[in-house]
Amino acid sequence: MAVVYVARSAALTKWASDVGQGKHIFKLGVAADMDEAKAAIDAGWAGEGDWRLIHSQEVPDLDEEAVIERLMRKEKVIDPTYYPKLKGAAGVFRITLTNVQNSLLVAKAMSADEPLTDVKVKPKDIGEYMIRNALPSPS
Repeated sequence: MAVVYVARSAALTKWASDVGQGKHIFKLGVAADMDEAKAAIDAGWAGEGDWRLIHSQEVPDLDEEAVIERLMRKEKVIDPTYYPKLKGAAGVFRITLTNVQNSLLVAKAMSADEPLTDVKVKPKDIGEYMIRNALPSPS
């Protein structure tokens, strides 16, 4: 079983905000197991060492490129060749908060238990949204 994970760096978020990419920047990745994912997060990307795991999910073996490609259909990936700061880090996404809010609102509407109210998005919600849209839909 592989692990799909979402990580976030406060320092990279600040940099991205300064260069006009916004403040909702997250890294999507795939690792063989949770230990490998934690080691990759601790090593960091883009010269930043403050990466934190936001959300993870065990999945059948998947290729990281395929997962990133699938999420690119919904969200904007930041090109690591255009921004030298990223130093080749693939899977860094600029998340549109409206898309996450709409997704949560639809999920609430499908559940008869909860009233429809404004949704306050948390980083964990963004991680779940990214992983849900990066994985192939169940057949």
